[in-house]
Amino acid sequence: MAVYRIGSQEIVYTLRRSPKARRASLSVTPKSFELLVPDSATDEQISAVLDRRRAWIIKTVQHMAERAKAQTRVYQFVTGAKIPYRGRMARLTIEPFDGSLVEVSFRNGFQIHKPVDLSPESSDTIIESALRLWLKRRVRDDARDFVRKHGERHGLKPRGVVIKEQKHMWGSCGQDRQINLNWHLIFAPKPVLEYAVVHEMCHLKHRNHEPEFWDFVGRVLPDWQERKAWLDKNEHMLGWEKVKPVA
Repeated sequence: MAVYRIGSQEIVYTLRRSPKARRASLSVTPKSFELLVPDSATDEQISAVLDRRRAWIIKTVQHMAERAKAQTRVYQFVTGAKIPYRGRMARLTIEPFDGSLVEVSFRNGFQIHKPVDLSPESSDTIIESALRLWLKRRVRDDARDFVRKHGERHGLKPRGVVIKEQKHMWGSCGQDRQINLNWHLIFAPKPVLEYAVVHEMCHLKHRNHEPEFWDFVGRVLPDWQERKAWLDKNEHMLGWEKVKPVA
């Protein structure tokens, strides 16, 4: 991590060097921003880039702080706690049972069965891990359904769908025709996830974001702009932050 100072304020950011980078570029995650520079960039050149973008950095850091305050915080994975799911907040119900593994299901909220002999010290971590796995499988299955729904009709045949933990993007489409999706899309309404899938599928025909690409997206999903607008406005809701209870 690196530090950029503006007066008395210290802003922590990620500095990443890449042999493929031709010029410096800034990108934002929900909690920080990243500066990507060519391998050959000097400290003076890096400082110059940051100084040129000073106003943008200040505005972005303030925006990130506001979004962080609005993000869902989970103190413990216990009955009554809530997490986002498909654009709404879903309640957890935790019940002990005689099985050996945590089991997750959903019906008007999450029903989670945990082994009766699971220790209190490990319960939170194991339940959170089981929830993440369940959610990742759900977004994978939904994405594959959308590929089947739109693929053949529009001549779009990806090699496969892979669910990932992506920091800077909701999805990507590789040259190998594989679609990668950020698993946090499971927290968005299902039509928004469908938009993300269709967006990446359309890159199989158009590799850029020129007007022809958006025209093609519109032929597949006529209301794509509404779905994209929801994602742009509510991206801070797509996930949770685990917070330790204050003693």
